[in-house]
Amino acid sequence: MLERRDVLKAAFGAIAAGLSPPAPSAQEAPPAAPPPAPFSRDMIVEFARALASKPYAPPPSDLREPFASLTYEQFVGIKTRPGSALWAGENKGFTIEPLHRGHIFVSAVDLFVIENGTAARVAYDQNRFDYGALKVSEKLPDLGYSGFRVLHQDAGQEAELAIFQGASFYRAVASGQNLGVTARGLSIRTADPRGEEFPAFRSFWIEKPQLGANALVIHALLDSPSVAGVYHFTLRPGEATIIDTELSLFPRTNVDHYGLAGFAAASLYTPLDRRRTDDLRPMVSAINGIQMLTGAGEWLWRPASNRESLQFSAFVDANPKGFGALVRDRDISDYQDDDQHWERRPSLWIEPLGDWGEGSLQLVEIPSESENNENIVAYWRPKAPLLGGAQTTFAYRQFWCWEPPSRPPLAVATQSRSGRAPGGKLRRFVVVFSGDVFADAQKAARLSAALTTSPGSATNIRTFVNSQARTCRVVFDVDPAGESFCELRLVLRTDEQPISETWLYRWTP
Repeated sequence: MLERRDVLKAAFGAIAAGLSPPAPSAQEAPPAAPPPAPFSRDMIVEFARALASKPYAPPPSDLREPFASLTYEQFVGIKTRPGSALWAGENKGFTIEPLHRGHIFVSAVDLFVIENGTAARVAYDQNRFDYGALKVSEKLPDLGYSGFRVLHQDAGQEAELAIFQGASFYRAVASGQNLGVTARGLSIRTADPRGEEFPAFRSFWIEKPQLGANALVIHALLDSPSVAGVYHFTLRPGEATIIDTELSLFPRTNVDHYGLAGFAAASLYTPLDRRRTDDLRPMVSAINGIQMLTGAGEWLWRPASNRESLQFSAFVDANPKGFGALVRDRDISDYQDDDQHWERRPSLWIEPLGDWGEGSLQLVEIPSESENNENIVAYWRPKAPLLGGAQTTFAYRQFWCWEPPSRPPLAVATQSRSGRAPGGKLRRFVVVFSGDVFADAQKAARLSAALTTSPGSATNIRTFVNSQARTCRVVFDVDPAGESFCELRLVLRTDEQPISETWLYRWTP
């Protein structure tokens, strides 16, 4: 009788012996792909468990030239040839484009297609690619792939849906959107003095869909010095693209700082932080802020800001109901960028499934001089550590969308601005809230702005309601009292009841 280890070895071929083998030299013929093998979710879970029981083996640094030293321009010049995608012309609802290695994407990942319960490896094929001006050998060895792109039919046209490439990063879009915020499978010691660790997806198993399918299932093996794991993704495109994620983690050692459902986005400047910017565009930011719905039901909003110094914030909670990175401003005139179209970037809303326990939403704001840097980083950090040798499971649902499915039944902050107050010693803030509540003139007349500062003080607090526009502008001046930062918390109230979400901001003079 075959033992479990024998089944795993037969099922996963080369990767069961330590993931991808080194690529052959230019003189060697490309190796034949391992024969198809049975596949099941339980098998890859057991494989991850076995992998975690062994010392970590980093992926080989085997990428040959010229691909190992490609510039960005050379790398993006490598194009996928039309018609070369997996399942092209088969009316499966989805197609898959394997992505070339090169530039910063030097590590190889194994791609498998599952059909009728059997997994077959997708062998490297240089005929999939147009290398442009890049001179390459007429017969390349098996270089492997760096990831893959998922395409689907959108309004009769083939459109990009998601891309999995680099470490445990991936991105997705809703119908009509451009790529923006990046999600992350697992974070370990992000911005920690002990040094960050970057877990990476090493293998993907993609289930071949049925004719006209509206969902795509992807399984992924994750590995790092501290943790091995398995992820199961179910992608469902639509007006919002929904990705359901189930994961099992198998730590090699105790891990006290790790992050779930993480994401990162670029924010070069907004009306809150234009003071060191000389740019014609009014705003350059892939998101407008971070939203959180706490376990107690409070809606929090933290506007995005490019800081002058590294900033860390933690929003402590238990069993959060949702959080994410949102784009609330969809007016192109507020960005005036016909190339990047920041107003078309997706919002990403995350709903935890099951009991996530105590922890905190961690926010890291990194100073940036480039709109290409994803400097706004957030993730859920559980209070309970991962314990070496134990299995820990989580699940969550992502909405890549124009509007998140869960929205505050309150007024929301749609604009946040700051500038020097008259006299030059104080900082003036303007926060604009929008909501139907302001159409009620009697209720609006009773509203008050509850503002706290810690440390420092706020003065000259005023509210201006526009019932026709259904907005309320709150204006106030802040004196940090010589401190290096000032935490601001603002909520609108009527008859002692909140009528707006809670606006949070840290001002660093």
